[in-house]
Amino acid sequence: MPSRSVDPSISSDLEFRGLVHQVTDPSLPARLDAEPLTAYFGIDPTADSLHVGHLLGVLVLRRLQEAGHRPIALAGGGTGAIGDPGGKSEERVLLAEAELAANLAGIRAQLERLVDFGDAAGGSRALLVDNGEWLTRLGVIEFLRDVGKHFSVNQMTAKESVRARLERPEQGISFTEFSYMLLQAYDYLHLFDEHGCRLQLGGSEQWGNITMGVELIRRARRQEVFGLTTPLVLKADGTKFGKTESGTVWLDATRTSPYRFYQFFFRAEDSVVGAYLRFFTFLDHDTIRGLDEATASHPERREAQRVLAREVSTVVHGEAEARRAESASLALYSGTLASLDEDMLLEVRKETPASTRVRTTLDGDGLALVDALVETGLATSKRDARTLVAQGGVYVNDERVQDTEARLGRPDLLFDRHLVLRKGRDYHLVSFE
Repeated sequence: MPSRSVDPSISSDLEFRGLVHQVTDPSLPARLDAEPLTAYFGIDPTADSLHVGHLLGVLVLRRLQEAGHRPIALAGGGTGAIGDPGGKSEERVLLAEAELAANLAGIRAQLERLVDFGDAAGGSRALLVDNGEWLTRLGVIEFLRDVGKHFSVNQMTAKESVRARLERPEQGISFTEFSYMLLQAYDYLHLFDEHGCRLQLGGSEQWGNITMGVELIRRARRQEVFGLTTPLVLKADGTKFGKTESGTVWLDATRTSPYRFYQFFFRAEDSVVGAYLRFFTFLDHDTIRGLDEATASHPERREAQRVLAREVSTVVHGEAEARRAESASLALYSGTLASLDEDMLLEVRKETPASTRVRTTLDGDGLALVDALVETGLATSKRDARTLVAQGGVYVNDERVQDTEARLGRPDLLFDRHLVLRKGRDYHLVSFE
């Protein structure tokens, strides 16, 4: 694990990192510094992998664990079958039991890499629970008697997540989703009863649900518990964090490769990289401030982005994969793609202009370099191509070629399949099938 912050208190560390958006009681920061609490963060298993949108909350659990608190990761096998209306404009498709089970298995494996569930953690050992274990056994009458009676419909419809849906009468909200906040409140009550949980974490869109749980425990058990929300994370253009043109950025390496994961963070804009360093890394405060200064004074070096991408990739994929992804990124920007192994070259291929040709093109005298430059768009004409080659601006597999009559054959292929053509800093990868 990365070293924990050298900051002396967890509350001031959370404040420095901008991780406290709302708290149900202003005394919570002092309590976090004074006594160990059990805290939980819930994730509905709508897919078989977490995505970077989940990462902020899971890492807050880890920060609390490193400060001596006990984290509970709740995988919502019960609530996941219903769907939280918060942040949604329409009803979520209900998941079948088999799909839920598969999703839960994938999420569990990822959580175990991010939070310490081992016995060596002692009293701070993390706990992984599935609310399907108790919600599926909960009777309707029991639920209405023990939970529903504590809340009015007026109170429930006042919640932002519900009100936003009711204001769209063409869609509305089903009773199924309307009941979600009560089920989540019951989760908190169950965890309080079974594990002494006194803190629920969530994103800012979860505020209404969290306050319902706090209120339920106050009314049903006459006990004080707490809630804390983290801020909504956005990209520099205000769009949803974790989404790219090619889709969601997943923690599962088979869904989003470690290289593409690295690139997502490496491409962070200067205006948000400081916040991301605070949210997603365990770097100490002075190091982060130094990277802020580096961004302000020499933004072209992208030092903060490189550190951000390396640190988050190490947390999620491990040090070895983070190094490979960083090497590939450096190769792309330094003109050494031919040094990569084939798997990583194929990943980089997804980020650069590329094309495929038949292998017979290389038979006989092979393919004229000037023709290849024109066909790949690196040159506008054969005349332009010859000029570029003669002036030393063309590279084949990172080697400069200045022979205007040069031809490319099978011996030039990397891994017997690929050619890396480069003009200045413009690449084109050609694969021969």
